[in-house]
Amino acid sequence: MKKNIVDNVEIRFCMHLKFKKMKKIIVSSILILISATVFGQIEKQVDSKIVEVTVFLNKAQVTRELKTRLEAGKTSLVLKGLTSQLDPQSIQATGKGNFIILGISQQQNYLIDLNMPKALRLLKDSIDLLQKQVVLEQSQKEILSKEEQMLLSNQKIGGTNQNLTVAELKAMADFYRSRLGDIVTSRMKLDEKVKKVNERISKLNMQFNEQNEMYLRNTSEVVINVSSEVATQGELRVSYVVANAGWNAVYDVRAINTKSPLQLSYKANVYQGTGEEWKNVKLRLSTANPNQSGLKPELYSWYLDFYNPIVYEAERKEKAYRSAAMKSEARMEMVVEETMVAAQSVSEFVSNIQTSLNTEFDISIPYSVSSSPKPTVVDIHNYEMNAEYSYSVVPKLDSDAFLIAKALGWEEFSLLPGEANIFFEGTFVGNSYIDPNNLKDTLALSLGRDKRIVVKRDKLKDLTSRTVIGGSKKENYTWEISIRNSKTETIKINLEDQLPVSQNTQIEVTPLDMAGANYNKQTGNLIWNLEIKPSETRKVQYKFEVKYPKDKQITGLN
Repeated sequence: MKKNIVDNVEIRFCMHLKFKKMKKIIVSSILILISATVFGQIEKQVDSKIVEVTVFLNKAQVTRELKTRLEAGKTSLVLKGLTSQLDPQSIQATGKGNFIILGISQQQNYLIDLNMPKALRLLKDSIDLLQKQVVLEQSQKEILSKEEQMLLSNQKIGGTNQNLTVAELKAMADFYRSRLGDIVTSRMKLDEKVKKVNERISKLNMQFNEQNEMYLRNTSEVVINVSSEVATQGELRVSYVVANAGWNAVYDVRAINTKSPLQLSYKANVYQGTGEEWKNVKLRLSTANPNQSGLKPELYSWYLDFYNPIVYEAERKEKAYRSAAMKSEARMEMVVEETMVAAQSVSEFVSNIQTSLNTEFDISIPYSVSSSPKPTVVDIHNYEMNAEYSYSVVPKLDSDAFLIAKALGWEEFSLLPGEANIFFEGTFVGNSYIDPNNLKDTLALSLGRDKRIVVKRDKLKDLTSRTVIGGSKKENYTWEISIRNSKTETIKINLEDQLPVSQNTQIEVTPLDMAGANYNKQTGNLIWNLEIKPSETRKVQYKFEVKYPKDKQITGLN
């Protein structure tokens, strides 16, 4: 009976404690809500996901999406773990739901590093495991060394009055020899094993440090202040411009043969070292460059006067303009169109969008770009260009003939300057560089050497002479160029050579026979446009005369 009474008392006491504890929790929650309502607003950490990235030639605009429940009143939504490379003045936010966006702010968090990706964590775990293995092997080595010391310090066999037989002495000697030999062998094996493991650790550390550098940076936090009259579900899109990102154009140019159009593969090397992973995002490439100011320059009067060390008004205004341009650049916010256009080119997943000022390539399939020193290659478009094929040779510099493809209609492809890999008949023949800013109507690409066209350039000594008339010396030169077409088809070839150009009035250069070449007197260039049939050899001779004072010597003539 007494036991039941005691048990009941204990149960009631425990219930009283639980009730008292629960009451404290409820009161604390109420006080927090009241203080948040009266003195400030609720702060709530929210998770967001990168869904869209527009990559400019320099910098990129990242768009994140988030969904969260908003309580009645004012709430500060905190997006943590963002890159420190973002531009605070470029942050924009839009939302869907029954709430009002009051303002946006940004702050740096120096206590939390960026989240390390899984692949990098696995690399770090491998390094830690190998380091533990080295410690274990070193411990084994120490054990062997101590055993060796113990054997060497106990070499005295038997007591002072104990006589050992020869067999016993031999057995003990064999034991010492065998055991010490095993210790030395084991220690050598351990040293070799530790050496290999340390080499492996060194390589992994180099790879880890190269990729981990960007994840050791501090992070940014974006705070979005919202207000809602009632509890509701909210959706927000937050975008910001980041540095250390961009893209550059690269090309693959392929020619199947000299009768087919050129195939141009337009690609982009997309790079980013922001520390954020762009995983399965909607990717858009833009030819815009946020680093360039959009402020139109203004001309001011250009004054001339005698030197006086004062600052003119024009200089002051020019400095003011430059300062305003820099500030405008810092405040620049990139507005990207949301229009989706169906792809109309060879590429199935890329559409070309022409905006008022720039060109955008919209990639409709999700793409991943890792934060890494190595760029990610993104296919933009595959184009087909009509081309005219001909050969070109400059025998004074190189006796080989080069196949040249002149592509037409490249202007409509919105090309940017970039390196090009050239392929002919399925073989890589070299690199070139496409610079649309310096091109004319045709895009000329060298497709490599053709050894089936044999070219020779010789100075004909029988037709070369040197004479002295009065106070002048005359030298006549005759050069012959022969071209043999060993191909089974007729070729068009552009032959280039030159005459010397005088830079002194006392030196006269007179062309005697140009063999029908187009002659540029200012540059001295000679150009022949020839058509040579299969197995035909064509010879071209040109002659010129140089006259100068006989007591002078000319450099660079031969």
